[in-house]
Amino acid sequence: MTKNVPELFGSMVFNDEVMKERLPKDIYKALQKTIADGLHLQLDVANVVAAAMKDWAIEKGATHFTHWFQPMTGVTAEKHDSFISPEPGGKVIMEFSGKELVKGEPDASSFPSGGLRATFEARGYTAWDPTSYAFIKDDTLCIPTAFCSYSGEALDKKTPLLRSMQALDKQAVRVLRLFGNTDVKRVITTVGPEQEYFLIDQSVYDKRPDLIYTGRTLFGAKPPKGQELEDHYFGTIKPRVSEYMKELDKELWKLGILAKTKHNEVAPAQHELAPVFSTTNIATDHNQLTMEMMKTVAGRHGMACLLHEKPFAGVNGSGKHNNWSISTDTGANLLEPGATPSQNAQFLLFLTAVIKAVDDYQELLRLSVASAGNDHRLGANEAPPAIMSVFLGDELSDVVDSIEKGVDYHDKEKTLMSIGATVLPHIPKDTTDRNRTSPFAFTGNKFEFRSLGSTASISGPNVILNTIVAESLSEFADELEKAEDFDSALDKLLRRELVAHKRIIFNGNGYSEEWVEEAERRGLSNLKSTVDALPVFIQDKTIELFTKNKVYTESEIRSRYEILLENYYKTINIEAMTLISMTKKDIMGAAIEYQYTLAEVFNAKQATGVAVTAKTEEKMLAKAASLTEALAERLDKLEADVDKVDESADALEIAKYYREVIFSDMSSLREVIDDLEVVIPSDIWPYPTYGEMLYSIK
Repeated sequence: MTKNVPELFGSMVFNDEVMKERLPKDIYKALQKTIADGLHLQLDVANVVAAAMKDWAIEKGATHFTHWFQPMTGVTAEKHDSFISPEPGGKVIMEFSGKELVKGEPDASSFPSGGLRATFEARGYTAWDPTSYAFIKDDTLCIPTAFCSYSGEALDKKTPLLRSMQALDKQAVRVLRLFGNTDVKRVITTVGPEQEYFLIDQSVYDKRPDLIYTGRTLFGAKPPKGQELEDHYFGTIKPRVSEYMKELDKELWKLGILAKTKHNEVAPAQHELAPVFSTTNIATDHNQLTMEMMKTVAGRHGMACLLHEKPFAGVNGSGKHNNWSISTDTGANLLEPGATPSQNAQFLLFLTAVIKAVDDYQELLRLSVASAGNDHRLGANEAPPAIMSVFLGDELSDVVDSIEKGVDYHDKEKTLMSIGATVLPHIPKDTTDRNRTSPFAFTGNKFEFRSLGSTASISGPNVILNTIVAESLSEFADELEKAEDFDSALDKLLRRELVAHKRIIFNGNGYSEEWVEEAERRGLSNLKSTVDALPVFIQDKTIELFTKNKVYTESEIRSRYEILLENYYKTINIEAMTLISMTKKDIMGAAIEYQYTLAEVFNAKQATGVAVTAKTEEKMLAKAASLTEALAERLDKLEADVDKVDESADALEIAKYYREVIFSDMSSLREVIDDLEVVIPSDIWPYPTYGEMLYSIK
């Protein structure tokens, strides 16, 4: 019998409640102080915590422990060690020391490092992140950790995220002090990442090597019915999918993940799960676990979970909406307008900091969501465009206009507003319709960054978002701390910055061609592909931003640039080789078999000697022959162009070649394959079609 949800929730997590119960009071207080102050954990404290953690884990059925970390692969990594320790007489005891808790040394030479270390340099260290609770998964105690090299460079996605949170915390507290707020000791960013995904039957998944190797279909003709009727969106959840969602909720709840909302998405077989907000660091850990659990649980139900940004052409791709906000340790949301003059002014300053950050670093924000998979999605099927812009809605836009013009703002009830003097009228969360075409939309008390791809770790985008906002706040604090008249200086700063960055505010249709033209007139960037975006990472402006805020060193920046480039062209290479293999092994054979069948019918009719026409077969045979010839020619071109790749060239040049040549060749070959699929009978066609896959869950 299923436990009730409150009892189930967090049952596999060594959380604060468990620590209070199992740790001596002095040890618990020492641990909390370590977490709050960001200090190193003393070994005597670590030993007590480790013993309590081990006893708890064993009671829950755990036999092993692992330092669970997030290398630059974009997925998680773990090396399992058992708790056993030998005893005289051939016996064992279960041990786990403080040293094992706080530090690990995996043989980590094969992880991507972008040149930070040589392959023969195997030392990599994992260090416990006590701000993210340990948990049990598959009878293993998983300890969330950061991952760094022997010389101290960050080799993971967690370390820069923690640094970026620290940078924003520092600058936000400076700003709050200017408003007389001395209660707040810490400012944190919070995130609620909505996760989109597809479910198809395992039997059809197993018959598509492209899904197995690349996560997306490399060909497939459009089915008779896709999402045209919009009948899948928020529709009744099929029983089999419902059972999957129920088990997924339970597994996530056990891990303390705040799974909240589930529903059908727009495309057939597409669904979404949304959690409650949590601290960005924890939200990142939880989203990685969510994606892992989605796949694991799907397998138990005879289904495959597809997390690729565009597994099927012609229907909606999958994104991950990054709902981001700023909160204090006293529980205040700094993106809430507030109800007093000082809160209004404070809100407007933080709002302006975000607007300035997005405008100043629009190319870097675009880079944060760049990947080979997301290139298929951005700008189509309800995904935002590659052009970065901020949606504020009608009422906030009117407030911004009034500040720019230096006039009083009047809402519908004629309430006056002037900065720092009178009360800004309460702005309800829904003063305007949502804009699904905006990449960065204000939605009441948070910003929704909608450009993330579904497979992405949310760490990268949030590292950049935290850092660019920290930079804006730093500049504001530098100026306002020197002001003799704070209110006057604030008024001047807000007006100047909103005028300077108004170009990034756009409330219209981001899908329209008119917006592309308008954005160009405004001087906004339009980096259409990953290859266009990645060089932004190593610009002087970017290096200065990250090094100043102590988020990345220059060597860490350049390493990530190399890793992202390699990941991009290796992804397309795998796709190209998969498409070549599938075409040569099966599609070419199907095309020839189809021609043979038509030729047999044609010849049989001709041999009867009766005045029977075979014009239909003749026409079909001619079309099949023409398509097969085109298939062979385009296949040859793709193979030849893949062979021409100069592996010794600069990584950017290789990436450009894959984008401009190989990707184009694949698209050209796909056109012919899709045309063949339409005419070749289903008993000859070797692979499940889009219709069979998208409607495989009954």
